[in-house]
Amino acid sequence: MPASLSVNLVVRDNGLGLTRDAQLLADALKASGCTVHVTSLGEQDEQLRWRYGRGRRVLFSHLRHTWARLRGHAQYDLNIMFEHLWPLHLPLARYNIALPNPEWFDSKDAAHLRCMDHVWAKTRHAEALFQRLGCKTSFVGFDSDDRYDPQVRRTRQFFHLAGGSRIKGTERLLALWRKHPEWPTLTVLQNPSCAQPGPAQANIRHCVEYVPAEALQTLQNAHAYHVCLSEAEGWGHYIVEGMGVGAVVITVDAAPMNELVDAERGLLVAYASTGTMGHATTYQFDERAMEQTVAQALSLSDTELERKGEYARQWFVENKAQFAQRIGRALSELRI
Repeated sequence: MPASLSVNLVVRDNGLGLTRDAQLLADALKASGCTVHVTSLGEQDEQLRWRYGRGRRVLFSHLRHTWARLRGHAQYDLNIMFEHLWPLHLPLARYNIALPNPEWFDSKDAAHLRCMDHVWAKTRHAEALFQRLGCKTSFVGFDSDDRYDPQVRRTRQFFHLAGGSRIKGTERLLALWRKHPEWPTLTVLQNPSCAQPGPAQANIRHCVEYVPAEALQTLQNAHAYHVCLSEAEGWGHYIVEGMGVGAVVITVDAAPMNELVDAERGLLVAYASTGTMGHATTYQFDERAMEQTVAQALSLSDTELERKGEYARQWFVENKAQFAQRIGRALSELRI
């Protein structure tokens, strides 16, 4: 690997998870001596991705990429493409890396996979998936913001950060909670664009308004249990942030969610059915198993609850410390 690489991050600037992803990766790349540029994409770029993901335009984009590489006039040493593959940006760099979320990796992306020199996998699940597709793959994991605030008093209540996602089992979780008015309060934080609050109930607090970052951090630290029933995950910031604040995270016992959470540092819920989304399998939690898990969570002694939270926090801290090292190793594997 050259002493200093110029790296271009090609990412949809959504102001949410992807934007944070780019900043966290940029920091790790700079720690390895890279200079980093960000190409921020918008809706027009998404439309072009679809247009050049089918028919003759696929061949055109591949020929354009090959010609640019032969000419040797690339602007950057390395492109890293977040979530999707962006064909019109391939010629910007001498070497192209995919950083995919399998559940969002669609047929338009697959059409350009042969143009990628390497895949960086956020999870072992993604690593195995793209290895089966014949890609050169390195596991790099990922990083999340540290939201821990030990000054916030924690209560034995439940928190579900739905955000704008439609694959976190939110509606089924709310319906199940309505069947159990004896359970502690469940606080659900959800984007108004996809929220379906349903009938009011004393032990459900459904917040569908914007919550400032400071207030969100307080909510994360104030709840002993974080319910993260993802059907699929590319990484899972809300799972990892929950572990980072030392909460007991409840998630589905399926890949890659159970890579992050195990029985030592959280609670796992069996799934009842599966589906597909992009290149990923989706998993829908089993309601009876969830009822049993809530009972298990409430039966934990203070000592057991604290121990699980400490193990979760320890995993988070170690993962954060090792992320830049994993990026450095992955860079050293490249043949640029």
